[in-house]
Amino acid sequence: MSLRQAIDDAAAMLAAAGVDSARVDAELLAAHAAGIDRGRLMFADLPTDFPDRYRELVAGRARRIPLQHLTGTAAFGPVQVHVGPGVFIPRPETEAMLEWTLQQQLRAEPVIVDLCTGSGALALALATARPRARVIAVENSAAALEYARRNLDGTGVELVDADVTAAGLLPDLDGIVDLVVANPPYIPDGAALDPEVADHDPAQALFGGADGMVVINAIVTVARRWLRPGGRCAVEHDDTTSALTAAAFDAAVFDEVTARTDLTGRPRFVTARRRPATTEAR
Repeated sequence: MSLRQAIDDAAAMLAAAGVDSARVDAELLAAHAAGIDRGRLMFADLPTDFPDRYRELVAGRARRIPLQHLTGTAAFGPVQVHVGPGVFIPRPETEAMLEWTLQQQLRAEPVIVDLCTGSGALALALATARPRARVIAVENSAAALEYARRNLDGTGVELVDADVTAAGLLPDLDGIVDLVVANPPYIPDGAALDPEVADHDPAQALFGGADGMVVINAIVTVARRWLRPGGRCAVEHDDTTSALTAAAFDAAVFDEVTARTDLTGRPRFVTARRRPATTEAR
């Protein structure tokens, strides 16, 4: 059987299993099985064990095991991170928030905090784009921390094992942070999810209480304390909680509160600015 036919058959199998990106996944799995980049698939000499490896990978994806768990990596913006069971897989939708952060005018050596860092993907992307920044990544899942340590090793990013909802978190950051970003657990409890998410992403990284706002509210509270005047915050949220997230930013402390969408046009994250000292409401 030719490689093209094998990929065609795999794509058909994945589509029948309900995988939305069947063709792309079939090609990516073929590239992984062959140990090459996707763009070189049709020009490479395949290893002798390719058919068996590919068949096993496709069967796993048809069981709705996430593609990234099968390959062991996930791309996020300009970086690639190691992922697997126990850590949230970074999503392309979050890249819209990354793009927003990179457009912000910050000090030459800003302090940036990534809360609920998971695999460390967002922190790594920010540190890569802003090499003079002090980047701090916060996570409290033991499994996620293992991946974050591996992904952030040697980057200079400071990885902190802490619960973002804990009172008085990292008081040494009070009033000195330029940017707070977060992709927190925000799905309302009981929401219906695709098998890849429900069966493989850790619940701790998904659910944010009955309305999905428990961790988001805590993040806004800590941002209020940490951000220097004029500092900014960006928080990802559920499709259904854009208005609630915007409302969480107290107008007496924050301005420029803006609901933003991802590349598909869906409500994705809210940004806000800590009011400059001269404009903060009394």
